[in-house]
Amino acid sequence: MFGLTALGIVHTAVSLVAVVAGAWAIVRDREIVPANRLGKLYLVTTAITAATALGIYQHGGFGTPHKLAILTLAAIAIGTLAATTALFGGASRYVQAIGYTSTFLFHMIPASVEILTRLPPDAPMVTAANASVLNSLFSVFFVLFLIGLGFQLRWLQTSLRR
Repeated sequence: MFGLTALGIVHTAVSLVAVVAGAWAIVRDREIVPANRLGKLYLVTTAITAATALGIYQHGGFGTPHKLAILTLAAIAIGTLAATTALFGGASRYVQAIGYTSTFLFHMIPASVEILTRLPPDAPMVTAANASVLNSLFSVFFVLFLIGLGFQLRWLQTSLRR
């Protein structure tokens, strides 16, 4: 199916659950909360997505998707440290939010490459993973991420003062 291996199919299915759960969590809770079921679902499926990405080599050797998978796992680890320890002191909630929200951005980069280089199956919208249109799309994602994170951090600042 779409040239995916068995691992690729599992990876894709789990990542779709992660993206929906993450978007829902951010809209509903304004952040990814590791203590509630939706936040846990997002974090677990995101970790599985990142771990399975490390075993996929459809485009050759170790590349950008693998680096993003490692960044994702690191961001989850840092966010979880911030959520469960006093390591970051008063900045813990901010570090947690930045870490977890960054993982959502990290989902969007390889997802957009895979979608645009595979669909529609007979004539993909983009023919190469290094197409310039993808760089423009990544820039848009990054700007949207910064704007969203700014609103999120401001909301956290306001809610923590209460």
